[in-house]
Amino acid sequence: MILKSQVEWALHCCAILAGLPDGRYLSTKALAEFHGLPKEYLSKALQSLSQARLVDSTLGPSGGYRLSRPPAEITFLDVVEAVEGKERSFVCNNIRANNPCRPEGYCDAGPCAIARIMWDADEAWRASLRAVTLAMLVQSLEKDVPPALWRESFEWVMKRVG
Repeated sequence: MILKSQVEWALHCCAILAGLPDGRYLSTKALAEFHGLPKEYLSKALQSLSQARLVDSTLGPSGGYRLSRPPAEITFLDVVEAVEGKERSFVCNNIRANNPCRPEGYCDAGPCAIARIMWDADEAWRASLRAVTLAMLVQSLEKDVPPALWRESFEWVMKRVG
């Protein structure tokens, strides 16, 4: 399975937004600059998050985006589904019905083993993403990112919040 690059962008943006003080917003321009991404393309990912009500947005000189809920209430799955949609990653086209050896009038009851296995795998993947919140991501980043870089990044962001 290959996810859109917008999923990565959205997750990284949410990681930054998770650290904003209450009531503060960060512009698309600042998020794009911080991640080295084209603003126009990043806007689409942010709009997907907004449509899914994961972020709030406001217009004007101090406008931008912020999380709509606490980071502990937003999962990786929420972000992935906002960008990719909620459809299963495997679509069964029931090609077994094309088997030339099937007896006339034979009817398969229910999905085949391949579809069941793929759907189980899809649900396991979704359960894994559902178990990780943005708050957990921030905790992980605090451990992984060198303290000086963490501090400088936070200061960079805070100079640009509205």
